[in-house]
Amino acid sequence: MGNEAADRRVEDMLGGSLEVLRQLPEGVVLLACEESDPASGWEVLMANDAALELYALPADVVGAGGPELLRQTGIDEAGARQIAETFRSREAGNITVLVTRGDGSRVWATIELTPLVAPAADESVSLWVAVSRDVSAQVENAHLEQVRLDIERRARLALSIVARVSDILQEPDSSDVLRAIADLVTRQVVAWCGFFVLGRDLEEVERIVDRPDHRRRVTAEDLARDPVLELLEGNVMRTVRLEPDAHGEPGTATARLLDLLAPRLAEAPEAEGSVLVLPVLGRLRALGLFVALPYHGPASARISGVLGSETAEESIAILPDEVGTVLELVARRVGMAMDNAQLYAREHLLAETLQRSMLPEQADVPELDVWTYYAPNVEHAQVGGDWYDVVNLAEDTVAVVIGDVVGHDVEAAAAMGQLRSVVRAYAQELADPATVLSRVDSLVTGMRIPRTASLVYATMTRRGDEWDLRYARAGHLPALLRRGSEVITLDEAGGPLIGFDGGTRETAQVRVRPGDVLVLYTDGLVERRDRGMRQGLEELIQLTRGVHAPDAAGVGEELLQLADAPEDDIAVVVIRVPGGRGQEEDSAPRRRRWQLPSDPSSIARARQEVRRACAAWDVADVSAAELVVSELMSNAVMHGWGRVGLRLQATSDGLRIEVEEGNPAPPVTREQNTSRVGGYGMHIVDRLADWGWRPAPGGKVVWARVRR
Repeated sequence: MGNEAADRRVEDMLGGSLEVLRQLPEGVVLLACEESDPASGWEVLMANDAALELYALPADVVGAGGPELLRQTGIDEAGARQIAETFRSREAGNITVLVTRGDGSRVWATIELTPLVAPAADESVSLWVAVSRDVSAQVENAHLEQVRLDIERRARLALSIVARVSDILQEPDSSDVLRAIADLVTRQVVAWCGFFVLGRDLEEVERIVDRPDHRRRVTAEDLARDPVLELLEGNVMRTVRLEPDAHGEPGTATARLLDLLAPRLAEAPEAEGSVLVLPVLGRLRALGLFVALPYHGPASARISGVLGSETAEESIAILPDEVGTVLELVARRVGMAMDNAQLYAREHLLAETLQRSMLPEQADVPELDVWTYYAPNVEHAQVGGDWYDVVNLAEDTVAVVIGDVVGHDVEAAAAMGQLRSVVRAYAQELADPATVLSRVDSLVTGMRIPRTASLVYATMTRRGDEWDLRYARAGHLPALLRRGSEVITLDEAGGPLIGFDGGTRETAQVRVRPGDVLVLYTDGLVERRDRGMRQGLEELIQLTRGVHAPDAAGVGEELLQLADAPEDDIAVVVIRVPGGRGQEEDSAPRRRRWQLPSDPSSIARARQEVRRACAAWDVADVSAAELVVSELMSNAVMHGWGRVGLRLQATSDGLRIEVEEGNPAPPVTREQNTSRVGGYGMHIVDRLADWGWRPAPGGKVVWARVRR
């Protein structure tokens, strides 16, 4: 346009308003746009002084309009496209663009485009008014607010990741706790990460471990050439960046780590290639390494599900320095948890080893069927002062004691050991239970043992086919005597706890006949938070009245049903006098369990228990079962750690034998070699039974099912 006809048309349409527009403080530009070419076919008809000042351009440059004006003002392609789309739509639009002024400065401007009048039937040009405002301050404030919001969101993301790490560390199932943490950080912050410890060699781990430290004495030269070893030998939180192409000197921990990470780098093309290594610090030393492969540039982390948002997923860029902060916080939190777990595990192992070493092995009492059981409260990883003892005092006399020292720690276990030794010493010299307890009470008071204890001490003396049972109690729950379908509560001869110097004590007496079953137990068998002690005792009496097993081990198994979820340590002694009227086995649970020491004598004991169980269950092929249990127990004693758990169960398709011990390494069937002594055990088991193994919280279980 730009001709007199157009000028007259504008004058006729706006009249005196045109002068008003020229005087407005906001930039006003009148435009004429050709309908056929909204992208470049438009020109400026009028621009007021405020518009010229805003753009800092002379009137002739502004009047050029079209692509030339866009070029002069530095409006980018996106802004030009928005302007053309607004013209094409014939509807008002609002556009915010970055404008380059004539003096070279840049401002944010909002341009409001409004159509004034549509073209007549015989015209192809529409008239528009563009009102421009400098909104740099608003845009800057919005940008600062967005930056502040992004910083806050990143901080919340980092805190949420660390909080989730803490939650994972508190979860009871810790078999793969480190893998779960690594997966969380991998999804949110880095391309891949994992935890490594130094045993005999550097290896990746998925759970908190407490393995022997095989580090040798290192020199300053060793540390200078091995940055990973330097992290492990130090006690300072810092990050070492390794470049894979550097490889590391052969034989160093750095070279070993880079070799382990080579497949990870190949599987993570989004990783930048370098490796971040942080120490996992304990109180005194580095316990391991936290290794991560960062992304190229900022990591895009998903907020939904991490911050607890239920809205659509959002993405937020995690900057490299923030990645380092998150990794350091995670490494510190895992280090604290690992250090606490290892310290607690060592204390627990010390206490449990002390206690189990003081527990006697079950004595082989002629003419009596004896079964004993002890289990610490594994749910809370505590060890208490429960103990039992079965001692042959003379050819026809047996002493039985069961007790409980107050507490669940090393001191309780130590007090239990002292008390057990005192009781056993007096039992060898004195025949009367009340006298034994009185002497024990006086000695314990003089020794100033800091823990009180309850116990039941009894002697059984043979009188023909029957036995005289004489007993005394020191604040302990009464023993039970089952005779047929009747249960007698042995609640006489009571007295105060050991350690209170209770003065004169009494002895009670009862005759035990063939077929009778004597049950002694600690409070862990009957005590629960959801029921009182009296109710638990009544349930135990009812259960004892209804047991059907023909042997002491079977009776014990049925009674342990009362302790499906024990909240305390449990010790149980069951003594059955052979003979009498037999019980029906059909309704009794056909399973048995024992805790045995890691000693060669346990192999013979296991064979004996298998013979007894097979006799009770009418299992015919006893020799095969004996051979299988002998081989499994031999492996557990020779190659296992800690005490050995033996479990038997009669099933419809055979006898199932399970042996549990603390070594997590799987059993290996060696290749047969006539020149080698031994190594045939699992081949024998393979011929006689179906067998396998599974991990257990404290090691592994090897099982075998002897085929019928």
